[in-house]
Amino acid sequence: MTGIPRASYRAIRRALLWLLRWTFIAIGAATAASVLFSYLYHVNEEIYDPSLFAIGVGGLFSMICGLMLMVLTRNSRLNLELRSAKARCEALADSTWELKESEARATSLLEAQGDVIVRRDKDGRITYANDAYCALAGLPREALLGSTAGLPSIRHGRDSVLPDGTHLHDQQITTPTGPRWLAWRDVVVWAEQAECAEVQSVGRDVTDRMEAEQALGDARDAAEAASRAKSRFLAMVSHEIRTPLNGILGMAQLLDDTQLTPEQATYVRATRTSGEALLSLIEEILDFSKIEAGKLELAAEPLSLTALIEDVVELMSPRAQAKGLEIAADVDERLPERVLGDVTRLRQVLLNLAGNAIKFTETGGVSVVVEAGAGESEIAFAVRDTGIGIAADQQARIFHEFEQAEGGSNRKFGGTGLGLAISRRIVERMGGRIEVESVPGRGSTFRAFIPLPRTKGSDVLRFVPPALDGHVALMISQPTVEACMIKRRLTRWGANVERAAASLATDILSEQRWDAVLVDLSVGTDAAAEVATAARDAVARRIVLITPGERHRLPALMEAGFTGYLVKPVRSVSLKAQLSAASILESTSAEIAPDTATVDTKTPAPATQSLSVLVAEDNDINALLIRSLLTRLDHSPEVAPDGAAAIECWLAAREAGKPYDLILMDVHMPDIDGLEAARRIRAIEIESGSPRTRIIALTANAFDEDREACLAAGMDGFLVKPLDRERLVEALASGSDKSSAAA
Repeated sequence: MTGIPRASYRAIRRALLWLLRWTFIAIGAATAASVLFSYLYHVNEEIYDPSLFAIGVGGLFSMICGLMLMVLTRNSRLNLELRSAKARCEALADSTWELKESEARATSLLEAQGDVIVRRDKDGRITYANDAYCALAGLPREALLGSTAGLPSIRHGRDSVLPDGTHLHDQQITTPTGPRWLAWRDVVVWAEQAECAEVQSVGRDVTDRMEAEQALGDARDAAEAASRAKSRFLAMVSHEIRTPLNGILGMAQLLDDTQLTPEQATYVRATRTSGEALLSLIEEILDFSKIEAGKLELAAEPLSLTALIEDVVELMSPRAQAKGLEIAADVDERLPERVLGDVTRLRQVLLNLAGNAIKFTETGGVSVVVEAGAGESEIAFAVRDTGIGIAADQQARIFHEFEQAEGGSNRKFGGTGLGLAISRRIVERMGGRIEVESVPGRGSTFRAFIPLPRTKGSDVLRFVPPALDGHVALMISQPTVEACMIKRRLTRWGANVERAAASLATDILSEQRWDAVLVDLSVGTDAAAEVATAARDAVARRIVLITPGERHRLPALMEAGFTGYLVKPVRSVSLKAQLSAASILESTSAEIAPDTATVDTKTPAPATQSLSVLVAEDNDINALLIRSLLTRLDHSPEVAPDGAAAIECWLAAREAGKPYDLILMDVHMPDIDGLEAARRIRAIEIESGSPRTRIIALTANAFDEDREACLAAGMDGFLVKPLDRERLVEALASGSDKSSAAA
């Protein structure tokens, strides 16, 4: 039976013992019964039969053996159960020891962590407290158990409850080592022998964290205070600089309108140039401060890409032409005509890039190319120049604040080094990026990739290029930027374009048929006239390219044979019109007349209607400037030195039946400032039901919050000092129109 498993062997053994036991008992019982039966019924009691006696004794012995065997079996079973019970007791003892060891280990771990643990019943009595709690309470555990004592509290911090019911709160307590912060975590637990739930609180010392948060909060408050102080300082500096700068530029402009000798005119232009440079510097610093303070807000409004780019290039062209440079643009007409973006900030970026390109370029020119980018709705703006270039190790640095590729005290080009830093910040705020490629001595290319989604209905306003498939055009010019942009544009429109020097024009004109010839006047007036004369009978469209300062040459050029002209930088619409018109000469003759007439630029054009204007200005020089400008524009100004005087003058004029058409209100004035004066005037108008007088703010502060404050006070417009005459004329014209409509 060695092959039988131990459990099966025990079962068979128990079965055999059971069978053997009951066999002995059955035999003994049967024998005893037989003997007794025979004795009672068949045998005389006087007869002694030894066999029956032996059988009875054997049966009795068998019964006794069976009973003994039963007792032995029962004893063996009890021994087996006893051994099993001992084994279970030993296992339970081992488990109990392990549990005690685990409990001791957990307790030591909790004590080593330093957490404060206390458990309380429903009445707030302490049922358990660890050593850390006892140490903080300053009482032994026996004294704490059953009491409602708590830790000495100074103040409480945050307090919150999690979705699972866990209560979180901070508490500052008094300890022998000084105030400490504890972060408590209260949870409901059930004790072994407790009839109801208890609250277990675990507190962790978070003094370092709270002190760090406090220090961080103090540092944040200090930084915010410093930022506010910086903003106030910049606003004050801006106001204090703009106020005298307004007088300098304004008086220089008035002086330039008088009869001056050439030497005096040179000095006046130098004064205005220096003042405008200072104004540009102030604008850059203010923009940078707005970006640093996080106050740069971007608008999302429809804008025309073509109009924006061509306006920027046209605005920068006088500066480029003054250096003998060319600037031109090319906008891919396949782009959406109108997109969503911040036109003001986008113009600022392009002006910065184009201005830098002109600044660092001595010969050649600057081009602005706009194409579709790689991403969806992405527009790629590229500004290329033929300037000094940027070394590879300087290309990343120039986008940092106050950095330029040319450093040191002996640098040739001035500036603050903020333009590119501001442009990078603006482009990144728009969700784009800006890059530069440059080779020293060969020029640079700045690229800005900006996502600008198209507006609804932008395809309706799309510029439709002329169909020039099969047309052949000849350009007579030097390899200039403008010539390259025009050739690029005409090629995209389907035309075949050839460029040649003026000396080869006569020979090339006779080689084939040409649909149009474009001559850049930079080749020389005589050379251009010769080309026009040679092409008079062979080419239908003979167009000359001129700068705005060369308009006075148009009559002679038309007599030489040109049928039309384009002013550089050339706009797409103008180029299309010149190439599409049936008779260019007739369509442009009316445009030439005003340019050929002698116009006295020193005399400002008067407004359509003379206005009665109240000027509230506390600075004597600025008051003199504004009064002189208004008088030259044929208006009737009256000056009030402060807000209170302005209110009195306005009331007196209204009571006299001669109300003012317009009030130019300085914002910063003694006693009653411009904002309060405007509010009082509006309140009087509402109370009396009198017509609303137009009020325009005059301020040296250029922040958006200043504009909003003026509009909130009831003003209708906002003019920033230094006061520009053109903007003043526009404001007066608007007031004149309203006055006429009211009349």
